Amino acid sequence: MSDSKPVTIVGAGLAGSLMALYLVRRGYDVQVFEKRQDLRTEEISAGRSINLALANRGLTALDGVGMHEEIRKLLTTMRGRMVHDEEGNTSLQPYGQQDWEVIYSVSRGGLNALLMDAAEAEGVKFHFEAPCTTVDPDNRVLRFRDQVSNVEMEAPMSPAIAADGAGSIVRQALVERAGYKCSVEFLDHSYKELSIPPAEDGGWRIEKEALHIWPRGGYMLIALPNLDGSFTVTLFLPNKGKPGFDQLKSPDDARRFFDDVFPDASELMPDLEHDYIHNPVGELGTVRCNPWHLDDRVALIGDAAHAIVPFHGQGMNCAFEDCRDMDRCLKETGGDWEKTFELFTTQRKANADAIADMALENYVEMRHSVADPQFLLKKRLAFELERRYPFRFVPRYSMVMFRDDIGYAEARTRGIIQDEMLARATAGREDIVDLDMDALGDEILDKLPPLGTEPI
Repeated sequence: MSDSKPVTIVGAGLAGSLMALYLVRRGYDVQVFEKRQDLRTEEISAGRSINLALANRGLTALDGVGMHEEIRKLLTTMRGRMVHDEEGNTSLQPYGQQDWEVIYSVSRGGLNALLMDAAEAEGVKFHFEAPCTTVDPDNRVLRFRDQVSNVEMEAPMSPAIAADGAGSIVRQALVERAGYKCSVEFLDHSYKELSIPPAEDGGWRIEKEALHIWPRGGYMLIALPNLDGSFTVTLFLPNKGKPGFDQLKSPDDARRFFDDVFPDASELMPDLEHDYIHNPVGELGTVRCNPWHLDDRVALIGDAAHAIVPFHGQGMNCAFEDCRDMDRCLKETGGDWEKTFELFTTQRKANADAIADMALENYVEMRHSVADPQFLLKKRLAFELERRYPFRFVPRYSMVMFRDDIGYAEARTRGIIQDEMLARATAGREDIVDLDMDALGDEILDKLPPLGTEPI
């Protein structure tokens, strides 16, 4: 399919850049407008998610534009959660049972730059330092201000795709129209990014093939590996209370707190005081809106449509899946943009709502449950049931992270059924050896339809 009609994309982040690549591959004339400077020439602001978790859904979407192998060189494998208890002991909790069931730490800037380079090489035009100033659906136009030349630019809104993040200017304009709804729900917890530097020999100071977690019940610390031997560390903490960000006001406050509750991490962080004072506190929120589009004029994707909290590592993956599904819808409708946007919204909305809910639920799991013996027992049982009934019982985490053939909504529905089974079976137990596996098997066959074609 080819079309000389231009497509305007607002936002040159990860979703906007991948969407541009999908569209230019279909022969569209694509322009992308970005309010920030070109990140290929400027460093990402300190404290803004410099690495992210890439999983199967994101990799599948990247495969759709032939980028998978190129991106491999940016990835650091994480095979499981390395849990650090209060005494400094560690235990690795594998994400899955198969060698391929891993996730990857990837540089946000490196991945974004690679996608922009690929899109530019195929003819996409990027405009940087060009924030959107006017969204005018009635006249089907978007206006931008070139901050370097101070010249106003116009671009058509027929069609346009808004990938301009959780604070989307385009979404704000749509919400002002009758029939549009939007909610933004902030957690009473926030985050601050810190760092563990490489060892003197350039290696990693702690296990590199793991996502490290220091769960402490009401709050937690995590660390993701980088290719240069460093770790990006994120502190998730209540906004108020003891402990709370309102109580940790000085560099000395931060060091005392880390020495007390994260001592093994504290000794690895010589720049803690500097990072704590200079990196901002980031908010955590969930955006839900409906609908995501306005006839054939504009559609929202990624965080602009459905920003979520980061506790399932699916924000980027979900946004990349949006790009893949938008492309698929475009193919199915033969290039009819109104039908494309309608189909896209209809098919994606329930999945976006489901992963938003699961991301919130996973915060409790990460900061508390991973250290709970009952949680670990349920996980052992889940793995055993998966071995026995691989076409019926797949742990919810695995469905979300490794099975891109299962939508988020289905993963959540099945996950609720499975968790009820696990909770009943393990109640009052310390081991799974005495459980009635045949009875559990009958329940699985009764309540969980097969995933794919089940062998007879």
